[in-house]
Amino acid sequence: MPEILEAASALAIHDPGAALDSEPWLGEAIDADAAAGRFVVWGRSTVIDENTREPVLSRELFAALHERARLDAQWPVGNAGLLHVYGYLLSPVMTPFGRKHERWTRGELAALCGLPSSSFIPWASRRTLLERVTAAGQAVLDRHLCRMQDLGDVIAHIALTRTHGAAALAYALQTPTTGRRIVTMFPVADAAAILADIDSTAQRPRWNAILPGAGLTQT
Repeated sequence: MPEILEAASALAIHDPGAALDSEPWLGEAIDADAAAGRFVVWGRSTVIDENTREPVLSRELFAALHERARLDAQWPVGNAGLLHVYGYLLSPVMTPFGRKHERWTRGELAALCGLPSSSFIPWASRRTLLERVTAAGQAVLDRHLCRMQDLGDVIAHIALTRTHGAAALAYALQTPTTGRRIVTMFPVADAAAILADIDSTAQRPRWNAILPGAGLTQT
């Protein structure tokens, strides 16, 4: 983990508000995204990781993030863009696929999107990280849609930049009233295996997505 990110993540454990104020690519970026209305194009997500079954953020950090973004949320369900972009930067949790921030800091995901490897480094641009990720996610969904799944009143969009080998995956949910809203984007090592799993299992919300209007029991 880069030293600058490690310091902010460590501070967030004890004082989430101070952590958000510690770097311009955190608090100031969230302020700019909120003012520009960028969070509205993202759907809802739970912070309970589907693999570990444990929260990837503390309740205190979850609350501080949504307060800073001026978004209503009830633990553990919040705005997917806020959680997956800024929340994941500060998450100290190790998952089976590594730390959550690595999708933004390692360069692999950016390269798989056809971008320079530094494109998602939080402090590498005057544009906010959410702004950059949103543009990339929408481009992947527009150009590389592989599957559409009927989840009742919701249509799930699954896009992969390649159908074999390593790829960038973008996932969104669409309803007639909200339109398409991004839920997540991350790198995958084997796109064919992901598609095979999707095709062989029941259609359902994936990757920590929460259907619009659905509730979730607090833990």
